[in-house]
Amino acid sequence: MIDKGQGDTQVKCVQTYKTLTGSMLTRWPCFTEAMYFLSELRGWSAQAILWELLNRKALYLHAVNEAECQPMKVLMEKYQDLSMDLADASLVAVAESQKIKRIFTLDSDFYVYRLYDKDAFEVIPG
Repeated sequence: MIDKGQGDTQVKCVQTYKTLTGSMLTRWPCFTEAMYFLSELRGWSAQAILWELLNRKALYLHAVNEAECQPMKVLMEKYQDLSMDLADASLVAVAESQKIKRIFTLDSDFYVYRLYDKDAFEVIPG
């Protein structure tokens, strides 16, 4: 069962997704984490929707390259007070390498993380 707060969040996410005009980019650590949360929330039916986003090319998986590993380690050390996990570090690293400022997340830590140590993310659904 979903409590009212979760239901409101889901509606907000769906409404925001419908306003996006391009495709989304994520990393394997984030995709794995999302699959876990979706399994806990709704099981296979929710996971199937995430797979469908990949099939429709509405979502792309950006591979972690070796050059981004060190920056991810540095980010995790820098934000250790927030317990930055690998998924978050991988998103910040790809955002920096691809010059992306807007992020679709429910993770409030992205209001604290900074790009290049200065620029805030534009967090949606916000």
